[in-house]
Amino acid sequence: MGRRITHPSNGTGAVDAGAAGTLAQDAQWAGERRSAVGVAALLLTALFGLDAGAGRLDMTRGALWTGLAVLVFVILLPLRVSTRPGLLSARGLFTEHTVRTDSLVSVRWSDGVSQRMILRDSEGSRVEIDPRVLVRNPAMWRHLDADAQTSIQRGTLLCGATAMRQLAKRIDGETARTVFKVSGLD
Repeated sequence: MGRRITHPSNGTGAVDAGAAGTLAQDAQWAGERRSAVGVAALLLTALFGLDAGAGRLDMTRGALWTGLAVLVFVILLPLRVSTRPGLLSARGLFTEHTVRTDSLVSVRWSDGVSQRMILRDSEGSRVEIDPRVLVRNPAMWRHLDADAQTSIQRGTLLCGATAMRQLAKRIDGETARTVFKVSGLD
């Protein structure tokens, strides 16, 4: 997190990306990480057990099965998304990407097997996240929404107001469903 970013709220000085503001993180990330570890461990145990039961387990096959389990873990491990006023970061196992959310230039949807939200800032940085992270973490959504409004007011967010409205509608719907469920009106 040692990337230096000029933050408009403190004047002209540069701040460390991880130094200032209220941090909001994905509350379910730890559970998803445990699930990824569990699936990889279960796969490794099953493969070792089947090979050992068949009498074919040796060092080469053991290394192959271990490598396969590690690959499954790497694929299943979700990005660790966090926000603070002005910043959104997505950290993977080997990479970290950060965008200035108060100077966004585009927000768009990427369709595919799983829907992704792609955010780009005026410095050219890009982050791709699962929008469900924002749906289930209201504090993260509030940071992003407030900063996107700042970007719109500054005139930097030229493409993405529709995507933000769609996400806001989705979050409002989830909130309403949760309220109805908790109050017993569902």
